[in-house]
Amino acid sequence: MMGEIDLYGVFIPGLALWMAIAFALSLPLRRLLVATGFYRLVWHRPLFDLALYVVLLGGVVTLAQGTLP
Repeated sequence: MMGEIDLYGVFIPGLALWMAIAFALSLPLRRLLVATGFYRLVWHRPLFDLALYVVLLGGVVTLAQGTLP
């Protein structure tokens, strides 16, 4: 995992990049779940969305560690 990203002299944690990618992936996935009516089966939608985001973040970080040296 990369340590930091230098953005014009401002150091941003590498995890922030992976968080943004996971959030971008979660948006169409949540829209798909709404369209299919899956949320009718979910008891607490915000809690489910948070869990979905955490799972996606873990997947993105795991894939990034496998592809980056």
